[in-house]
Amino acid sequence: MAVTVLRRCAAVVALFVAASVLLLTAVGTPALADPEGGTKTLRDALESAAKGQAVAKQKLASSKKRQILLQATVKRSEAAAKALEAQVGSIANRSYRLGRTSTMTLLLESSTPDVFLERARHLDMMAQLDAGTLARYRGDLLRARQAKAAIDREVGEQLKQVAALTRKKKEAELALASVGGGSVAGGFINVNSPLAKAAPRNSDGSWPKESCTVNDPTSSGCITPRLLNSYQQARSAGFKHYTACFSQRSSGEHPKGRACDFSSNATTFKNAAASGSDKAYGDRLAAYFVKNADRLGVMYVIWYRQIWMPGTGWRHYSATGGPAAVHTNHVHLSVL
Repeated sequence: MAVTVLRRCAAVVALFVAASVLLLTAVGTPALADPEGGTKTLRDALESAAKGQAVAKQKLASSKKRQILLQATVKRSEAAAKALEAQVGSIANRSYRLGRTSTMTLLLESSTPDVFLERARHLDMMAQLDAGTLARYRGDLLRARQAKAAIDREVGEQLKQVAALTRKKKEAELALASVGGGSVAGGFINVNSPLAKAAPRNSDGSWPKESCTVNDPTSSGCITPRLLNSYQQARSAGFKHYTACFSQRSSGEHPKGRACDFSSNATTFKNAAASGSDKAYGDRLAAYFVKNADRLGVMYVIWYRQIWMPGTGWRHYSATGGPAAVHTNHVHLSVL
């Protein structure tokens, strides 16, 4: 009899809990986004391609910047050497006319010790000036020659990075093609998108390695400082709809604290494709992340069956499933 009573009590409690969950859902408590569409293999391939593109772009830009500085060095050094050519020519002519014997004769034929010392001092000063002029001339020529050699190395580095970009672009296209996507898409671009505050970079322009170390304002989990900056900058720009970043999943960037899902709806992830003002919101947000990709360290953006990566632009993304899987109810952001 006692066992029967306990079973009945447990059943009542279970029904109460279930009813409570249904009630909370009915009044609009935000629901978590469904898992991202696509396989782990696809996501790993996209991550590899996007990271490779971003690294190649950064190295290419750095190399071009160094090349510009080196070209300026060549120009300055050659101009300085040119300005010294007349003086170097005079030194050469004087050395040819006088020679060592004539110089000694000039000193020995001095009429008095004072004249001898004055001539010796004068010759010593001339020798020091000549030596300094020749040293500067040789130094300018050497700097110009070294800078030209460095420019040749930078050109080689640029060719290497262009090849890396091409290779990674092809990898991304093949990965997307494996699920029926990859073709060029119209994309979401807005030249009037506001500029975001740039996330910190290393001195060479590369992105510092970051891990899940700061509190995620959208959950009880953690995210990287770079993703936090993206989240905060988006909200400062007026994109304040419901967002979820960290979540425990089997793959992808969310469990690493490097991704956020920005709902197109203000309060929840609707199980329906965005339309009207919600669709327009998602379009603007996707365009905002693309415009600020270099400032925020964007790895890729997915919205409305399209994906944007640094070296490929907008491409068709053909994951299958509901609105969450095909990203028609939220903008997905992954950062490096």
